[in-house]
Amino acid sequence: MALLIDIRDPDWMSEEALRDILVPLLPGVTIHCSIGKETLPDVKVLAAVKLYPGVAGKLPNLQLVQKLGAGVETMVGDPDLPQGVRVTRLKPNSAAQEIAEYCLAYVLRDQRNLLSHATDAARQTWNPVPPRKNSETTVGVLGLGHIGGRTARIFAGLDFRVLGWSRSLKSIDGVDCRCGEDTLPELLSQCDYVASILPSTPQTRNLFDASLISKLKPGAVLINAGRGDLIVDDDLIHTLKSGHLGGAVLDVFREEPLPRDHPFWFCENLTITPHVSGWHIDGGLDDVAANYLRLSQGQPLLHEVDRQAGY
Repeated sequence: MALLIDIRDPDWMSEEALRDILVPLLPGVTIHCSIGKETLPDVKVLAAVKLYPGVAGKLPNLQLVQKLGAGVETMVGDPDLPQGVRVTRLKPNSAAQEIAEYCLAYVLRDQRNLLSHATDAARQTWNPVPPRKNSETTVGVLGLGHIGGRTARIFAGLDFRVLGWSRSLKSIDGVDCRCGEDTLPELLSQCDYVASILPSTPQTRNLFDASLISKLKPGAVLINAGRGDLIVDDDLIHTLKSGHLGGAVLDVFREEPLPRDHPFWFCENLTITPHVSGWHIDGGLDDVAANYLRLSQGQPLLHEVDRQAGY
């Protein structure tokens, strides 16, 4: 029973670096770094950032795909992945905290008028503009799981009015929690900022189309740190150009890296970041070894995904 590491992103972490972390936790276990054209019949666990096309077919005895992160849409949506293969993800507190801070940073950027102050300074213009009070500002957080719940709590702790939305009803101190598709348009109409931490599922893909985007409060800012297919790109661009929205901040995209000719690059009131909102997974990598051992011993897995639900 072997483990395969397939990352293909040396700017984040190399396969060898992860292997060096796992070796002391899995003594005697064969750990392959990357895969070529060969078939690896000894591999029963795949640790990957995404499930690349054709990989599942080269692992005939695969039993578990361990996502090195949170989003699992490439795993559960891979037509070559047999239904019996289980999928798990990581839930590191470090990445959850970073994503929450990312959303907070861009809200505070606008609350404190940082962009306009920078522009004034470049023009040598003295233009005092009062910051907006947190207590008079409403933030909507879409998705209230491990990451979204932390995000909502951080905003609530800073005296923002926080509206939370999820598939099933949650209870979070200081957060007005709502659930169900019927409640979303009315929630959006109240929010000055909307931070989406939603996963990619059949229910969320293309959720923010022209119809739903139009329900956002005029002047609101949409922040997406969830998955790139949540938003219909052309509909968001049209709404931004119309002036209905105050702006948007996107860290995730349908295609990454974002193509150089994509219209997003040319929207003045759109901020683009290169999928960096949650970077570090300190403390979460131990779960890779733990799930390998749990699988081999027939024990319940950590953070197992419902493949039908998609998260």
